Amino acid sequence: MQHYLTPAAWLLAAYLIGGIPFGFLIGKARGVDVRTVGSQNIGATNVFRTVGKKWGFLALFLDMMKGFVPTFLCKRYAADLSWLPLAVGVTCAVGHMLTPYMKFKGGKGVATGAGMLFGLVPALMGVTFLVFVLFFAAANYISLGSCCAAAFIGTAIWFPILGCAGYHDLPQAILVTFIAAFVIYKHRANIGRLLAGNENKIYIFKKGEKK
Repeated sequence: MQHYLTPAAWLLAAYLIGGIPFGFLIGKARGVDVRTVGSQNIGATNVFRTVGKKWGFLALFLDMMKGFVPTFLCKRYAADLSWLPLAVGVTCAVGHMLTPYMKFKGGKGVATGAGMLFGLVPALMGVTFLVFVLFFAAANYISLGSCCAAAFIGTAIWFPILGCAGYHDLPQAILVTFIAAFVIYKHRANIGRLLAGNENKIYIFKKGEKK
């Protein structure tokens, strides 16, 4: 595949795939425009709240896959360009946050960024996912789990552990840290609500949720 796709083609494909607004499409298929309800975000969390639990999980999975698949394929088939898989993954996340299909308005990029990192550093991302689960399970705030997971990987990427190259791969460490910081920045409104005590909780096993 590396013989047929130029770096520009990889990046364009990553942006167009990353920009697919799965949360919005799932909502529309269920008769809900997620841009007008809840947090008005097209991401999986808002789908979970406004459309239903199983549809939120589907949006989460698809948003992760659109970050994972291009990054994984690029890492496998364009190994001679060590910088390209990371650039492809970042471009997927940018596509989700600035989707060309919705006037460059999108989601927060957490799920797509997570999928990208699973493609790049799967072991480290596995631990990061556990950090997310632990904080989410303890407090029932997806935003808290997301911010804590972002803070963890933004720090851990600098150390040569769990399959990552640490500071020896400076471009990767810098970009992953930037993504982590940007994810936290995109959650600034959620952080404000957490500090004020009025952030919405999500209960995975709560009875009476939409099907």
